[in-house]
Amino acid sequence: MTRPAALTTFLAANPDAIVCTLTSVRGSSPREQGTFMLVGAHGLFGTIGGGALEYMVIEHARRLIANGQAEEAMDVPLGPEIGQCCGGRVAVSLRYADGPIREQLAKRVADEDAALPHVYVFGAGHVGRALAQMLALLPVRLQVIDTRRDELDLLPDGIAAHAVAMPEAVVRSAPQGSSYVILTHDHALDFLIAQEALARADAPYVGMVGSRTKRARFASWFKGEGGDELALERLVLPIGQQGLGDKRPEVIAALAAAEIMVHIGQREAEIARARAPRSKGVMIGR
Repeated sequence: MTRPAALTTFLAANPDAIVCTLTSVRGSSPREQGTFMLVGAHGLFGTIGGGALEYMVIEHARRLIANGQAEEAMDVPLGPEIGQCCGGRVAVSLRYADGPIREQLAKRVADEDAALPHVYVFGAGHVGRALAQMLALLPVRLQVIDTRRDELDLLPDGIAAHAVAMPEAVVRSAPQGSSYVILTHDHALDFLIAQEALARADAPYVGMVGSRTKRARFASWFKGEGGDELALERLVLPIGQQGLGDKRPEVIAALAAAEIMVHIGQREAEIARARAPRSKGVMIGR
């Protein structure tokens, strides 16, 4: 279930809910300023970091619900006083989630969901399915592509899956900044998809399952097709190169998922640095 859908479900089940927002963060904190969670009488949506802080806030929020109160503020030291050792301090606002606030939260969550980076997994075999299940837990917009409908049918519910006759064509129309993981049952198809993906200079991550021998064969074919040597350097093959040498699908998937998120994070940091000079001296969020 997407976050917007989960929020809609939560709000429908919790007519009396309190939105708890970190309005100030000083020093070390589990989450950043602006993070929110919703507390209902019997449910939660989101997190402000867990631990003693979150339990305290939930308790306060449910007290507001029980007493029919609409608003409260908390100032919490994240130290030994509450059994945490972050060392920082946070201010938390607690407000009744009325109609306008619900609309604001719904728009915020929808905007955040729309801004998530896209990750395309090509191939729904053993490794592809394991990787899809892990990526489904992460802040990305996942699409699984395969030519075989029967393999896609083995994916859990809630994962976007598409049977496509020419998977390489999907790369050409993918949104800016998408990442591509290539794990099909056909090496020739892998090569075609990788060729298209490496032509996308905006891709934070292009990875292919396989061996060093497969990499050498692809490199020879790619250069023979006129592929650029610098583009070839961006290909991650084998995927999950942490050096464990473990070939179990679940282990490869776990290492690859971490690798993908690192590449996406690095690209986002590069973009932020490139934009920083233009925003110098401008007050953000005021």
